[in-house]
Amino acid sequence: MQDLIASSLKYQNNTLSVLDQYLLPHQQVWHVCDDVASMRELILNLKIRGAPLIGLGASLLVAHLAEQGMAKAALAQAIDDLEATRPTAVNLMHCMAKLRIALQQDDYVMAIVSAAVSLFNEDIALCESMAKQGAALVNSGDNILTHCNTGALATAGIGTALGVIYKAQQRHGDIHVWVDETRPLLQGGRLTAFELERWQVPYTLICDNMAASLMAAGKVDKIFVGADRIAANGDFANKVGTYNLAVLAHFHNIPFYVVAPLTTLDVSTACGADIEIEQRNSAEVRGVSGSFGEALWAPTNAQVYNPAFDVTPAKLITGWVLDTGVYDQQQVLAGKLKDLN
Repeated sequence: MQDLIASSLKYQNNTLSVLDQYLLPHQQVWHVCDDVASMRELILNLKIRGAPLIGLGASLLVAHLAEQGMAKAALAQAIDDLEATRPTAVNLMHCMAKLRIALQQDDYVMAIVSAAVSLFNEDIALCESMAKQGAALVNSGDNILTHCNTGALATAGIGTALGVIYKAQQRHGDIHVWVDETRPLLQGGRLTAFELERWQVPYTLICDNMAASLMAAGKVDKIFVGADRIAANGDFANKVGTYNLAVLAHFHNIPFYVVAPLTTLDVSTACGADIEIEQRNSAEVRGVSGSFGEALWAPTNAQVYNPAFDVTPAKLITGWVLDTGVYDQQQVLAGKLKDLN
């Protein structure tokens, strides 16, 4: 397989390596991944994360295993095992579906490798298209609020919502970003701040519960977030806390945009209520851990509710920024997303 290089995922010299996002920003450690168990561990522990990147990482591993001579039945099992790691993000399912089709070809090794490479390159192009579509919505001097991490660390390209912000900054040069720290795993504070600093985009880090006061003070012009799955009616699942922002934006009359590729659209899911929401380990809420160590602040037997995602209803969304265009509420309510698929 040819070399494929992204910010946090690379296939080089027949070796698949993953940047450990759990350790960012203060440690940059790459893990070699050459079996399904290793990739499952990386995904489940969020060392590789971001809906598009998880699908791409799993795809490159299957392609590598195919080239190494893994039997057809074993490849089929690998695809099933990898798909089962995280239930909410549809990109992973999209990628594994492509590999299942490739596995049925006579020369299934070449077909799987070709599919994996195409998915990787496709994601780069999708990111660029989304960024251009979304940047057109941004005005000079805008203060943009974002949640979680949706940049190059989460994709093969420049990202989804953060890609829009990057492209807008390139165009205007005077964009400022409010970065939600994004509890409980701090993807905003650790990863989005890291990327914006690397890109030299001005930003200010805030606790999640500070967003409302900023909006009330008139300091937020627009909100851009990513998505892990968009239902046929426009509802979407994204990192928990996104719904909070949508409600606040609606109250304060602030435009709220979701940015995602068509590969995140799942028209087989009618509405947000049908999206399975992943529940994660209670330890993530009782304390925090990372490259800085571990801290436990709650009683060890505290009961915890820890959904990884929440669902934002379509009626709170100003626009859906996809690689194919920007769609408003009227278009989506009329069934435009179903037509796109």
